[in-house]
Amino acid sequence: MLHPPRAYLYLDAVARAGSIRKAAEKLHVASTALNRMILELEEQAGTPLFERLPRGVRPTAAGEVLIHAVRRSLADLRSAESHIEQLRGLVRGTVRVGCAESVATDLIPSAVVQYQAQHPGVQFQVVSGVTHHLVGLLGQDEVELVLVHDPAPSDDLRVISRLHQPLCAMVRPDHPLAGRESLRLAECQQYPVALGDRSFGSRRLLDAVMDRSRLSMRPLIEASTVQLLKEFTRQTGAISFQFQIGTLQEVRRGELVSIPLTDSALGRSELVLAVRDSRRLPIAVLSFIELLVSRLAELTP
Repeated sequence: MLHPPRAYLYLDAVARAGSIRKAAEKLHVASTALNRMILELEEQAGTPLFERLPRGVRPTAAGEVLIHAVRRSLADLRSAESHIEQLRGLVRGTVRVGCAESVATDLIPSAVVQYQAQHPGVQFQVVSGVTHHLVGLLGQDEVELVLVHDPAPSDDLRVISRLHQPLCAMVRPDHPLAGRESLRLAECQQYPVALGDRSFGSRRLLDAVMDRSRLSMRPLIEASTVQLLKEFTRQTGAISFQFQIGTLQEVRRGELVSIPLTDSALGRSELVLAVRDSRRLPIAVLSFIELLVSRLAELTP
């Protein structure tokens, strides 16, 4: 059980009883000790907190301010205690997540595994796809949270966390560009490429840069899934493009190399964790969000 500061409880009790003697009886403490504590609080505040009356006490204006703050703190503490108790007994529930494909094969699965190690009774429903579709599902309450790239600003969207995410070129370790620390998109033009279809946010970014710079790329393949593009890169050596967080697994395994693109329009993207504004979320969702925020913070440069 969480124990609030004793002074908070005593101050609240005196204000409710309107009498130091009555409050002391209720608290099972000596009235002299309670009166001494009130005097110490008044000394710390630098002003009287109670007006002494013939038959009791009444809060002064300063006392009202402090008592209001104390009661708000006590309410917050009770709410926190309730949430902790729920977490201790959390054995069932469902968390519905909408996520970009860039996090669907690495970050989200590993976060779910970590969460279920503590809460094995909680189930997950995960939908992956493009940003506008997932934000639509969030607005319809089909999912409770989304982890997506560059959602459009909206009053209905409450952003919990942001992570800067440059777009990267993915190449095999034996590719001529594999040793580079960064690239401009124009430097990829002479090589075979594999592109996501036009539903991809990354494809729209690439098309905008190509249009402005008058670049021309003829993809060997266009695909609607990130995993297919990665596999095509592994098998053929063609360059594919992915947000940095979607490259971590292959880079760890040594299968592919990830090279950030430095074109200004390709380096400003963000991975955004968001919920629908004003929606009351279940405790399982709130605690999973806390885990995701922690995991994203670990990835912040």
